[in-house]
Amino acid sequence: MAQYITTVTQKGQVTIPGELRRALGLKPRDKVAFEMVDGEVRLLPVKSRVLAGYGVVKPTSKPEDFRKLRQDFEEGMAEEARREG
Repeated sequence: MAQYITTVTQKGQVTIPGELRRALGLKPRDKVAFEMVDGEVRLLPVKSRVLAGYGVVKPTSKPEDFRKLRQDFEEGMAEEARREG
């Protein structure tokens, strides 16, 4: 088992060594959890709730035709303007 030593700052912060970040797949701004088990602390990556939901909602067509969506929107706005004018 490898051991890594780091220093706790005055604010209680520590740097996670690069080898551990890579092993856990951690990127800047990722969340981590600390878990206390039998007097030892474990560091666990926390999956993003946003990324966990990625792909849950399926588009109506693949790939979505954003030009067509934009055209439909603009036509709808033009029709609404005609009715109000």
